[in-house]
Amino acid sequence: MKSTTQNKKQTALTSETKYLELEGRTLAYRSIGEGSPVLLINRFRGTLDTWDPLFLDTLAQKHQVIFFDYTGIGYSTGTLPTDITLVAKDAKDVAEALELKDTAVLGWSFGGLVAQVAAFSYPDLFKQAILVGTGPSGKREVPLEQAFLDAALKPVNDFEDEIVLFFEPKSEASKLAAKASHDRIAKRLDVSKIPSQMDVFQLYFQNSAGLAEDPLNFREKFKTTTIPILIICGDHDIAFDIKNWYPLIGEMSTGQLIVFPQTGHAPQHEHVELVVNYIESFLTNAKNKRVL
Repeated sequence: MKSTTQNKKQTALTSETKYLELEGRTLAYRSIGEGSPVLLINRFRGTLDTWDPLFLDTLAQKHQVIFFDYTGIGYSTGTLPTDITLVAKDAKDVAEALELKDTAVLGWSFGGLVAQVAAFSYPDLFKQAILVGTGPSGKREVPLEQAFLDAALKPVNDFEDEIVLFFEPKSEASKLAAKASHDRIAKRLDVSKIPSQMDVFQLYFQNSAGLAEDPLNFREKFKTTTIPILIICGDHDIAFDIKNWYPLIGEMSTGQLIVFPQTGHAPQHEHVELVVNYIESFLTNAKNKRVL
């Protein structure tokens, strides 16, 4: 699907929610911007509404930005699969249905796990991978913090929970950024679409557990892949500790790691312009290398 002038004029707050009928389920998506496509894959309990609009709009200045809800989550129908390779197939199906070409996949948190599986499984479709606030496949060296579970498993999260989950409570600057991001997201947020029941949470957890066991050995693909990979993390991520990447430092064939200080689980919502600048430089460099 080629971008249109109409698509370019739409913003995160005005973009139309569209639907794809795919193999017995309906996947909801939105698309803004124009240029080489970036397909966004969401966090645990994330929906179309929970991306920061400023991040989406800034990224869409030079790219077509497509974001969607997993099968069974948010505005989509069906039941979230418990095999992460099938969740990654959602990304593949969206990209193919929209006829996206030369696509970068960007995954945040749980979506970062899905994104790496999608990139490694469909390298002809996804040319670059951007992993935000997440960890590698395989066993976690450092488990998530109890603070994450205490806040993330509440049926409904308030602003104080968001500070703990996505930002750095010890940093005044981070808390100010949290309030600004919260207010932007609130302008188009249907809370009723956010998963709130433990039975749905368990579907996510089964996916994460399966990737931790890593029967298909995705972790080793970080050492052999030719797909350029950009990893963006905060130095205090209570869901995916940055130290989980350390065993792969010096082993990854294409991976580059950026760490933001005094930053939590959502660096792209706290440092919007800088994160987008890093992404843009990464994608431009990756494209130039292919041309040479």
